[in-house]
Amino acid sequence: MLEGIHPLLCGELLLHLDRMGHSDAVIVADAHFPAWALGARVIDLPGTTTPDVVAAIRTVLPLDDAPALDLMESADATVLDVQRELMHAAGTSQKTTRFVERFAYYGVAKDAYLMVRTGETRIYANALLRKGVVGHHPA
Repeated sequence: MLEGIHPLLCGELLLHLDRMGHSDAVIVADAHFPAWALGARVIDLPGTTTPDVVAAIRTVLPLDDAPALDLMESADATVLDVQRELMHAAGTSQKTTRFVERFAYYGVAKDAYLMVRTGETRIYANALLRKGVVGHHPA
């Protein structure tokens, strides 16, 4: 155990977040997402939700310039409650978030440095976060 570290951030997750470079991406995926088919690095966090994991990651990971958050667009392009929760957890807004069509999202996800598959069962609850520059705090 470590003090000051969010309890959802296990050692393996912290290791990979630390290894990410500027603009590298981490996918926080729902339980339905084909993470193991798409990603070389996958961490399973069953029993968690995507908004909770995004909020935990944001305690140690600054975001890149907007859009630093990509969400999978719902079938009818409606912004779902879980997507609002993801934007809130990431500290973004609808204006600074990119919504990506489902199959295009899978293509973007293939290039992510890391995928974290949660136990989230709500659909379209997938978030891609791009890492910003650590220690850089723009005015």
